[in-house]
Amino acid sequence: MARIKAADFEERLTLIEHLDELRTRILISVGVLIFAAALCFWQSDVILELASHPLPDRGGELLEPITFSPTEPFLTTITLSLYAAILISMPVILYQLYAFVLPAFSPTEKRVVLPLLMMVPVLFIAGVVFAYFVVAPAALSFLLNFNADNFNVQIRARDYYGFFSLSLIAVGILFQIPVGILAVTRLGIVTPQQLRSNRRYAVLVIAVLAMLLPGTDPVTMLISMAPLLVLFEFSLILATFLGRDRASDETAMVEPK
Repeated sequence: MARIKAADFEERLTLIEHLDELRTRILISVGVLIFAAALCFWQSDVILELASHPLPDRGGELLEPITFSPTEPFLTTITLSLYAAILISMPVILYQLYAFVLPAFSPTEKRVVLPLLMMVPVLFIAGVVFAYFVVAPAALSFLLNFNADNFNVQIRARDYYGFFSLSLIAVGILFQIPVGILAVTRLGIVTPQQLRSNRRYAVLVIAVLAMLLPGTDPVTMLISMAPLLVLFEFSLILATFLGRDRASDETAMVEPK
């Protein structure tokens, strides 16, 4: 029988039951992804219009992507629909992953892990929104207007929509920095004090990650770095606060009654 409800920590499942639960959650994730892809393909006109919105204006007219083969409009629409489906179904996929992994943690560990997992879809959506309204328009404005007087600048639909979708997904993933920092500090791998004392290395890593974004130029890299640095500093403050609470709990547990 397929398992959908997450198991309790005290519940002991056989290997077959674990595999059955994993198969069920994979099927649910794939089913949601297929449904989202079909929905996005059905509303492909809306998806294409939203994806074209960050393109810069030229004399009051929006720059329109072009195609070079008979099959490119169809294949490009399918590709963009799949990218949009991944963005839409990501919260469900993350929940299925959370529901499968969470029973492995004790009730005490769940209090640490659960807030981190709850932050994952929120931060991902925040990163996608930031990339759509800030990063993508800034990158396109700079790249398409760079030495524009010396080029007949056109934009191919397949290349643009791939660049646009990957940029949104990449920034959404980069916004997971607070989750990673809180995870390594709560698990005791490093302390907030160690991260704070080595802040310059963190800034370097963030700069490299921002530089690796698709088609990123120096201006866009700086724009992308700004919220990542803010998230890093906020994570340090939150990790320090949570570390104090954890130390207080451990002290209370070892004190004799």
